[in-house]
Amino acid sequence: MATSSDLLRAPCSLLMATMLLLIVHAQGITRHYNFNVQMANVTRLCATKSIVTVNGEYPGPALVAREGDRVLVRVTNHVAHNMTLHWHGVRQLRSGWADGPAYITQCPMQTGQSYLYNFTVTGQRGTLWWHAHISWLRATVYGAIVILPRHGVPYPFAAPHKEVPMIFGEWWKADTEALVRQALKTGGAPNISDAFTINGLPGPLYKCSAKDTFKLKVEPGKTYLLRLINAALNDELFFSVANHTLTVVEVDAVYVKPFTVKTLIISPGQTTNVLLTAKPFYPKANFYMSAAPYSVIRPGTFDNTTVAGILEYQKPGSHHSVSSFDKDLPLFKPTLPRFNDTGFVTNFTSKLRSLATPQYPAAVPQSVDRRFFFTIGLGTLPCPGNATCQGPTNTTQFAAAVNNVSLVLPSTALLQSHFTGASRGVYGSNFPVMPLSQFNYTGAPPNNTNVATGTKLLVLPFNSSVELVMQDTSILGIESHPLHLHGFNFFVVGQGFGNYDSVNDPAKFNLVDPVERNTVGVPAGGWVAIRFLADNPGVWFMHCHLEVHTTWGLRMAWLVLDGNLPNQKLLPPPSDLPKC
Repeated sequence: MATSSDLLRAPCSLLMATMLLLIVHAQGITRHYNFNVQMANVTRLCATKSIVTVNGEYPGPALVAREGDRVLVRVTNHVAHNMTLHWHGVRQLRSGWADGPAYITQCPMQTGQSYLYNFTVTGQRGTLWWHAHISWLRATVYGAIVILPRHGVPYPFAAPHKEVPMIFGEWWKADTEALVRQALKTGGAPNISDAFTINGLPGPLYKCSAKDTFKLKVEPGKTYLLRLINAALNDELFFSVANHTLTVVEVDAVYVKPFTVKTLIISPGQTTNVLLTAKPFYPKANFYMSAAPYSVIRPGTFDNTTVAGILEYQKPGSHHSVSSFDKDLPLFKPTLPRFNDTGFVTNFTSKLRSLATPQYPAAVPQSVDRRFFFTIGLGTLPCPGNATCQGPTNTTQFAAAVNNVSLVLPSTALLQSHFTGASRGVYGSNFPVMPLSQFNYTGAPPNNTNVATGTKLLVLPFNSSVELVMQDTSILGIESHPLHLHGFNFFVVGQGFGNYDSVNDPAKFNLVDPVERNTVGVPAGGWVAIRFLADNPGVWFMHCHLEVHTTWGLRMAWLVLDGNLPNQKLLPPPSDLPKC
């Protein structure tokens, strides 16, 4: 029989449980993941090959968390390659040791080693992704990161019926590690891919791949949130769904003012959340969801193929679980822009605007402490040891650089060298704040296209506000470069074509509601201006997300110093940080 004290205790314990639940909801919970890096045999395009995967899955498992959660991912390397993983777009506030780029924030995990990536998702919600961050292993080692809003916080748009991650990838029949080794040896460009994929599947437009097609089944009248991720190595992609429109609501895990399009552009490293509303009635048809590359370089030097998935409708009266794909129905295909349609790309990117509401403000730095101007582009290096090679000429090899410095990765990690004060012989702190020699960046290229090599960082005081203009060059041809900054989001305050004009262009900057993101395309033959607050101490990689350009040296790193307060300092390294 219950005593009076039992009855008193019951509501009390209920109150305690409720309070604990509220605290958990406010602070987030800890989520544990085990990622085993292992080989798996996968068959695509009629050929089987052994690929590097996480947990034997291709693409890898989705990592799901809520804003405010702590995430612990134990990664164990069971393959013959060195390995690191990067949590692309996660701010990593004071937790740079968990960021992942090899030789920047950590030495790689060697065969048999494991490392616990430990980070908290702070002030972010939306779609991000994770991928290998060493050599070209991200060709098959990647997956989605889905960050849900805190409990009880709705989306700033009507809740969708269902959420579907769609990851665009790139597939080579050959071993990509052998491919990049060969290219570095010859100084030439690596072979282009054989196919694009959606969630690992090439689909019906490629040889013997109809059975490997991503299909999305929808119900008439319902709205679906597609979480689009471009995990391709070297290709920006147009995406469209035949006879349907897409409403863009978020990019790079930041909400945007919604706008509706038939086709969008998404660069490697970027994510885009779109709402797709199914037709109100059963349409008696199937629809291709297609992606194909955007490139201003000449055809033949990129994979000019199209990947398609199929949008199919649930038949009236049919059961959910019944596979109802009807190949006899008419199949509609979208019309994608021409491969080099820069006008389309500019028109799309200019529509992107931050929500800039009281709940989701756009905290654009209004004043600037440090201004920088970087040239972004290709170049050459002499062939090693007077050999002939397969670069732009037979005496040069392909290279790429930021402000004419092609970054050489050190043999130890930059972050540890900085933290332990052992930077001598590892890196210099003299990265150029502007090009050392100025030229007509988008006009006739200079006669000397050679780049300098080195390991140099650009040092920023804690909390300095930064404005960076990135200028494409015409050396070896103009090209669009998706630049990714680790450890920060930035605001895209302006962009244009030709050479940046420091007198007249800033007057056109948008400092009210510019889009906020972590990866931005430097326009082909143009420039882009970004602003960010250096509020995250550590060493932060910035690089082109076209893997071929990163390999050639289109990469640099920022060193953000500690602030004065305890919560403004980089935390010490974890005890299991891999050693070089």
